[in-house]
Amino acid sequence: MILGAVLAGGLSTRFGSDKALAELGGRSLLTLAVDGLAGFCEHVIVVGRELAPAPTVPDWPRAGMGPLAGLAAALRYAQDEGFEAVLSCGVDAAALPDNLVDILSPAPAYLGSQPVIGIWPSNAASVLEDLLHSDDRHSMMRFAELISARRVDLAVSVPNINTPADLAALTLRK
Repeated sequence: MILGAVLAGGLSTRFGSDKALAELGGRSLLTLAVDGLAGFCEHVIVVGRELAPAPTVPDWPRAGMGPLAGLAAALRYAQDEGFEAVLSCGVDAAALPDNLVDILSPAPAYLGSQPVIGIWPSNAASVLEDLLHSDDRHSMMRFAELISARRVDLAVSVPNINTPADLAALTLRK
């Protein structure tokens, strides 16, 4: 079983307002991300927010540590609930490929253009927890290295919305 985890605990500093609530095609980016993962996963959670269109979990060990804290919380949740793996994406991943799980299987693997989009075995939680408690570089790429995750490069990148201009450009393409 795969747990879907939308990592939504960022501060949206480049966006200038709460990016998760920005709309694309009349739907919030948060709703689009939750719905996108729901097509692949038995259950979806949102990490790093208190209110969402899915069950929420706080970042671990605390907020403000970036996507690794969101992924750590999701991996811990997955272990506690008996999920084999976590399929993660950021709240700003507007459109996931229809064959995402096939592309990323077997775990662990991540998209080279957006390492926050990946499939991670739940038993990697302890490795990530150790990383977060260390002086080592706290990055998705470092975690991927530590668990020997496979990098997957796509011919077309998944749209990533970091600024209002990114959202506007994607809206124009739709």
